[in-house]
Amino acid sequence: MDDLIINFAPTGMVPTKEHTPHVPITASEIVDDVLAAYDLGAGIAHLHTRDALTGAPEVNPDTFAAIIEGIRRHAPDLVICVSLSGRNVTDPELRAAPLELAGALKPDMGSLTLSSLNFVQQASVNSPSRIQFLARRMHDRGIMPELEVFDLGMINYLTYMRSRAMLTAPFYCNVLLGNIAGLQASATEWGEVDAVMPPDVIWAAAGIGAAQTPAVSLAVALGRHVRVGLEDNIWLDRARATLATNRQLVERVVQLAELAERAPMPPVKIRELLGLAPGNERYGRAGDGQEARK
Repeated sequence: MDDLIINFAPTGMVPTKEHTPHVPITASEIVDDVLAAYDLGAGIAHLHTRDALTGAPEVNPDTFAAIIEGIRRHAPDLVICVSLSGRNVTDPELRAAPLELAGALKPDMGSLTLSSLNFVQQASVNSPSRIQFLARRMHDRGIMPELEVFDLGMINYLTYMRSRAMLTAPFYCNVLLGNIAGLQASATEWGEVDAVMPPDVIWAAAGIGAAQTPAVSLAVALGRHVRVGLEDNIWLDRARATLATNRQLVERVVQLAELAERAPMPPVKIRELLGLAPGNERYGRAGDGQEARK
């Protein structure tokens, strides 16, 4: 698997315009950054929505629809993942709302964090019942989970869910390194992940803050894939002297890939690898249904 999947995470839930003027907040800003990353070689876009006036994170299917429509108008093959995060939303139906988008607005993937965890100042609560609810809803909608792992226990839960057919192949996973209460971007902890990750799981590494460059460098060098963007890190350097742009972060990954003689994997190949049909429909899954959002 020489080609490199670049999963682009432009916004996230934390960075605001007060932190960095470069983080895209409005739908048009997010679309512009995603299309620029696509031109550089990104094959997946991991999307969050924000309130356009306050910049606060929100779950708004209408905003997701505007972003997806803007992306697909120019990059119809790009794999689109919507965030179903539990950091600021407790109602599972509200978390699942973006999954009801239909037709050309339907996402290919939805994020699924495989346990609760703590960040520096905030918890992300993901009870077993909510994880399983979101997994069922994605299965019913023909949408692929983008599994998110922050510690080894979450890999254990991945194995548990697949053994009970709550998750079905193929599997794609982001391993996030550098969170204060989780795995770190060290060779030792990388080796632990590699040792326990099921061999048929396609996985990418992401690094939070200063861990971003070490994490993506390990991934590029060791044959895995990457997630990169201002969602995870707003700085270009360890000294925190220069604020990064999304373009700069993607360009750095592309440069690392060139040194490793790995080309960015085109979206059409990612779709083939993950079993995602060209028309935003997972192979062998349910259609939009009458209940789908129009």
